[in-house]
Amino acid sequence: MTLKQLENLLELDQDITDDAYGTYYDKRTLEQLLNYGLIILDKPPGPTSHETVAWTKRILKIPKIGHSGTLDPQVSGVLPLGLGEATKALGVLLLGPKEYHALGRLHSLPSKEKLSEVVNMLTGEIFQKPPQRSAVVRQTRTRTIYEFEILEQKERLLLTRVLCEAGTYIRKLYYDLGEILGPGATMIELRRTRVDHFNESDGLVTLHELANAFAIWEETKDDSKLLGMIKPVEYALTGIKSVVIRDSAVDALCHGAQLAIPGILKISPNLNKGDLVGIYTQKGEIVALAESTMSLNEIQDATKGYAFETRRIIMTPNTYPKKWRSKSNTQNE
Repeated sequence: MTLKQLENLLELDQDITDDAYGTYYDKRTLEQLLNYGLIILDKPPGPTSHETVAWTKRILKIPKIGHSGTLDPQVSGVLPLGLGEATKALGVLLLGPKEYHALGRLHSLPSKEKLSEVVNMLTGEIFQKPPQRSAVVRQTRTRTIYEFEILEQKERLLLTRVLCEAGTYIRKLYYDLGEILGPGATMIELRRTRVDHFNESDGLVTLHELANAFAIWEETKDDSKLLGMIKPVEYALTGIKSVVIRDSAVDALCHGAQLAIPGILKISPNLNKGDLVGIYTQKGEIVALAESTMSLNEIQDATKGYAFETRRIIMTPNTYPKKWRSKSNTQNE
């Protein structure tokens, strides 16, 4: 959660957070970021996404890293990596759009009017069947092309920008472009320039830069370069709605309990039933992802019960003190 998100929340109640537990999301140490951090990597062409993750593990010497949105080996560009527990939050990025810049070759030289007409035909909701070498079941499905723009054309070479729904195959889009034109078209080169709200213009991290920064930290204990490359995991969640809870509710949630209404302090003002939300501490740390089972008005009117169903616990249990009683303890009293 960013400070701007925190300011825009509706306050239902007040409480004080204990600075002895947890850490403000933007004040984490390097060691903490290696377990709750996010790296927006510039994947080089050549290795698979899994190989890139394996190299990053070796560079940072940590056992757990995940990536969001697999890129084919020869495709370069934005590859978000979650470190440690942050891997559990990466799925949220699949909800947002992705942007690609693609270079292709037309097998004929159509008129500009005809080319523009076909590009417009392939904008909006389209049908796609994944290619034979894809990792998913080859069933025809719909995907949305939000924007399909010709940036430059030199005879039969075509440079385009595509903003699309996650799971769109750009190579197949070029194939379809060629099929509609007649003689065909082939994609030559592809680069992903955006994943959700992470854009290459914001600055990406290369493997070489990461290895260099880590070596400096190991040799001199200067972590300034490395800290500049690792973002708090909360930055991946700025696109979903937010709930802030009491310190006393945090550990119960981490142990699998559902969030009761008395534990809620702040909430997104436009919350609807069925919305995916991030549940945060008062320090802005992500605790879990959950689905709302009530609307904002229903939550405001209720004094008890559960308003959210937990989908994914992200925070490690015992980060905050236990201030809840198990059923067995209650029965014994």
